[in-house]
Amino acid sequence: MEIHHVTLEECHRASGVVVVIDVLRAFTTAAFAFEAGAAQILMAETVSEALELSERFPGALLLGEVDGLPIPGFDFGNSPSRLAGVDLTGKTLIQRTSAGVQGVVRSRNADHLFAASFVTAQATVEALKRLLPPAVTFVITGVLGERDGDEDLACAEYMARLLAGDRPDPEPYLERVALSYSGRLFSGDVHSDFPAADLACAMQLDRFPRALEVHRRDGLLVLTPQGSFG
Repeated sequence: MEIHHVTLEECHRASGVVVVIDVLRAFTTAAFAFEAGAAQILMAETVSEALELSERFPGALLLGEVDGLPIPGFDFGNSPSRLAGVDLTGKTLIQRTSAGVQGVVRSRNADHLFAASFVTAQATVEALKRLLPPAVTFVITGVLGERDGDEDLACAEYMARLLAGDRPDPEPYLERVALSYSGRLFSGDVHSDFPAADLACAMQLDRFPRALEVHRRDGLLVLTPQGSFG
């Protein structure tokens, strides 16, 4: 199996099986939302698109950020830890983020599209193995400006090892999350919008047993835990 890594600038060319990775924090947050009972998450490229979708889907909740910061008028920021204890049973969420969601939107040529982070790493690998693809492309969404994206690259490299049949020690890969440019933003609760609890959530390896898969439906990009899309 061939493994390819691309950035947000390149993922529009990726085809076949594509895994969009955003450890800090989009697809960690999405997994926690599903644990809280969310039924589906609609991906929105822009804030205005998210607001338009909220009008089309009465009762849907808005989730996301711009440049890491909560969006005025949205129900939630892009924080997994702040979804703890929230009941989202049966809810549709609409997510807009600066990295992960952009990777999903731009990976328009993918035949199979997954959204992943460390909390769904093993589940995503098992889903990929069932497809038996000749190649997998990982989209490293965290490479933005001065951000090195190493938290996402570490996740991709860890999953690639699992796909190869190896049993790597996960600790060195998880340590890279905390040491990455983005990871350091969450050190010590210096900024209330980047709580250390979010970093801890992102490093909970394999907390969730189901891969998160993106489906295209009626012009929408719909994220659900694998097996729940009807």
